[in-house]
Amino acid sequence: MKKRTAFISVILSLIPIGQPLLIKTGVILSTKGLILSISEKAKAESATFYFDRAFEKAEKGDYYGAIFDYTKAIEINPNDDYAFYNRGNAKRKLKDDYGAISDYTKAIEINPNFEYAYYNRGNAKDELKDYYGAISDYTKAIEIDPKYQDAYLNRGYAKHMIKDYEGAINDFNKVLTIDKNDKIAYNNLAWTKRKINDNYGAIFDATKAIEIDPNYSNPYLNRGVAKENLGDMNGACDDWRKASSLGNESSAEWVRDQC
Repeated sequence: MKKRTAFISVILSLIPIGQPLLIKTGVILSTKGLILSISEKAKAESATFYFDRAFEKAEKGDYYGAIFDYTKAIEINPNDDYAFYNRGNAKRKLKDDYGAISDYTKAIEINPNFEYAYYNRGNAKDELKDYYGAISDYTKAIEIDPKYQDAYLNRGYAKHMIKDYEGAINDFNKVLTIDKNDKIAYNNLAWTKRKINDNYGAIFDATKAIEIDPNYSNPYLNRGVAKENLGDMNGACDDWRKASSLGNESSAEWVRDQC
């Protein structure tokens, strides 16, 4: 499974936006039964060389070098969807979200069923606060792979940000049908249910997240807010103190200000 990077939405919830996924593969040329000419073979080998070297550079954190080599691979084989996709990931690492979107779009034009390209284009649009565009891309990724857990999770986040709270809850619940132990989905349910004043539901879901991972600080923060909304300041402060002890800086501020 891919790593999932955490973003803080306001000070209430950690939201996974997704670590760009590098795909290690050389240039794929389909001969369809034909024999490659010597020049074609040389080009394929050269493109593979640049692709593999770019991959290694990216893994070492040399994203500028990776972009240079992926570009060389693309110049040799302009129909390499993986090269465009991985170059987009390298650009995201350098905070060039517009450049990344352009590369993901090109990968999709070459391969319309490239679910990871839709997913990471959605991530880049999330970064740019284009939540409707992100939702569209996550939805396309889900159409291709109906069990794409991270796509449901991140689509739920984007829906929350446009205040489609019921839609967000539906997506977070879908994640739990795929993985009943997804602590982030439970935490995000708590975060979202508070928005519709379902504080008891928020407490339930935050508690589930804590049961799965007692060292996950954000559900303590969310549960504390729900308890505060219900007038239980002692319970709220207990949860915020716990979150603070786990390194949650926002909770530490709340303890200082309100407890």
